[in-house]
Amino acid sequence: MDHLRHIAGRPAQFAPGGVGHLVLEVLAYAADEAESRGGGRCVITLHTDGSVSVADDGRGTDTRVDEHGRLVKKPVMATKDLRFFDSPDAERLPDGHPRRGMSVVAALSEWLLHTNRRANGARTQRYEHGVPVSGLVPLPPDGTTGTAVHFIPDARLRTSACAPTRADLTRADLTRWVQHWPHLSVRLDDQRTPRADRA
Repeated sequence: MDHLRHIAGRPAQFAPGGVGHLVLEVLAYAADEAESRGGGRCVITLHTDGSVSVADDGRGTDTRVDEHGRLVKKPVMATKDLRFFDSPDAERLPDGHPRRGMSVVAALSEWLLHTNRRANGARTQRYEHGVPVSGLVPLPPDGTTGTAVHFIPDARLRTSACAPTRADLTRADLTRWVQHWPHLSVRLDDQRTPRADRA
């Protein structure tokens, strides 16, 4: 909780530039997965309610059964990613700012849904301001694997002077940024625009 509060109290520090940085934090995990598999695809959707979803076709987030028979998911959403968060050598994301991990996205979102499809089953979990408010809810299998993160950024990022009032991700941003990750093919679905104008 201290880690999440630390992030939530400093939106300009942990999401410099606003919503676009949060999207890049999520994309970095999809890019890791794509690189490990020799390639992958991802769809970013900008929803009309101001929320954003990022869905990839990877293996899904690691989920295992513990020694008590309980299903346990790798806790990437609400805990500090020790590879990046406090590391002075952390990877720089395409916006020039350091990568800190998924807990930044969760802590700076009013709500976040993490949907995880793996070979051993599909499940979703809801977070509010980084705190899990549901267990792992089973979903019917659909024959696919991958991870989808759907979140609505904190109102301060959507309306404050440190970020535009729109979800600050454009096709031009995307085209420039995804060159950073040659193994990941990314498509943008901007549902805020008329269907005829979408790519």
